[in-house]
Amino acid sequence: MKNMKAVVVRHAGGPEVLEYTDVKTPKVRPGWSLVQVKGFGINHSEIFTREGQSPSVKFPRILGIECVGVVFESTSDDLKVGQKVISIMGEMGRAFNGSYAEYVLLPNEQIYPVETKLAWKDLAAVPETFYTAFGSLKYLNVAKDDSILIRSGASGVGVSALRLLKAKYPEIKVTGSVRKMSKAETLFDNGYDAVVEDQKGKLITSKKFDKILELVGPATLKDSFKHVLNGGIVCSTGELGGQWNMDGFEPIGDIPNGTYLTSFSSGEVDAQKLNEMLTYIEKYHVPVAPTKVYSLSQVKEAHEYLESGHNIGKVVVVL
Repeated sequence: MKNMKAVVVRHAGGPEVLEYTDVKTPKVRPGWSLVQVKGFGINHSEIFTREGQSPSVKFPRILGIECVGVVFESTSDDLKVGQKVISIMGEMGRAFNGSYAEYVLLPNEQIYPVETKLAWKDLAAVPETFYTAFGSLKYLNVAKDDSILIRSGASGVGVSALRLLKAKYPEIKVTGSVRKMSKAETLFDNGYDAVVEDQKGKLITSKKFDKILELVGPATLKDSFKHVLNGGIVCSTGELGGQWNMDGFEPIGDIPNGTYLTSFSSGEVDAQKLNEMLTYIEKYHVPVAPTKVYSLSQVKEAHEYLESGHNIGKVVVVL
């Protein structure tokens, strides 16, 4: 194999810089294996990188922080050719080329064998969003009688968390926040019990919740603590607000007495945790289908759709 199809970003910019082209297929080297990509999700972090907001990333670069596929050629005895695998995060699509391609060369320790009967389009929707949601909910220690707020309820991780919760606890009450109330009906259609407006970083409600999944991040974390009940937990997971740090955060003043702050990083990955999630999905019949499916040649359109703000749930590319 000399060449493969890939989507290359040669310089920072809008969706138009995503170039569908032929590139050399990478060759395996010690400690690395070649994965044939079957699908991947489109993530906001890849949009940030494409726009030049990831200073450590040097162009040209093939983006893509996650993928599902099969081992094509391996340098590890633990990775068998044809084995179904998932890869997430690490420096994939950042320090080295990522999954927006027919094949991706990955460090062996970043390739996780999985057992699942999910179709490729459904499995492609799982890695980053469902794994992030699954890990966050574990740290939130959700009980069936809890009231839950998912801040940024229309996001991929938000919808994934909702599906995980409702599949196990059908009667649990889950509220989603949105910046555009025009999305409210769609959130109800997806299974939310209530919708609140998130206006300029402030929730337009006086209601408080047992558990809050904070996906907007540092930009709204202080406000989230104004809406958590005594004994409740806020899990700060996402950074959809485009702010990575908090200025003037005072734990004693900003975290109410008797409430708790935790976090989850999807960079903490291993095969056991991934298979635990897949077992949960199978056991509780969690619906994981993506909201939109594109081909590799349509990555530009997939970015445009995600940036439009019209999407609910996960956008994937299937090869």
